[in-house]
Amino acid sequence: MTTLAAFAISATTFLGMEFVAWFMHRFVLHGPLWFLHRSHHVRHPHRFERNDFFFLFYGSLSALLIIYGAPDKDWRFWMGVGIAAYGTLYFFVHDVLIHGRMRFWRKSRNTYLRALNMAHKMHHKAITRDGSEEFGLLWVSPKYFELALRRPAPTRTLRTRAASTPQDKEGGR
Repeated sequence: MTTLAAFAISATTFLGMEFVAWFMHRFVLHGPLWFLHRSHHVRHPHRFERNDFFFLFYGSLSALLIIYGAPDKDWRFWMGVGIAAYGTLYFFVHDVLIHGRMRFWRKSRNTYLRALNMAHKMHHKAITRDGSEEFGLLWVSPKYFELALRRPAPTRTLRTRAASTPQDKEGGR
């Protein structure tokens, strides 16, 4: 397989995953699998959610395609790479940036990422399986771009550690 064909398969799979994610989210997660996805729409004290099982499904699918396609580096391998690339981006954008499941990327000044965040917040306004909007990850409705352009970007402020002992407060030590 040529490098161009391998890249085309991975890129097409990556882009196709946005449609797959939208379709599955809209009609399956907010449909028959709501009992698993519901955990993502309600506040809870747990680090993990039932909704995280979907990561295992797509991760396993990607791994199987990569493993079975690896000996010949055929279409299965490159399709698995495309799914893995989408999953990686999904993790960083959805879980890290939007939901803050890891605290190293909190806010962005980028208009696209802010619009994406606003759209996702609107999706989560509904806590039932009905009434949500914006089911994709990467595609954002133009109205959220307009809103992100109108609202000022967050400013960065550095936090200083509060003094923890009376000596620190007085400048000692």
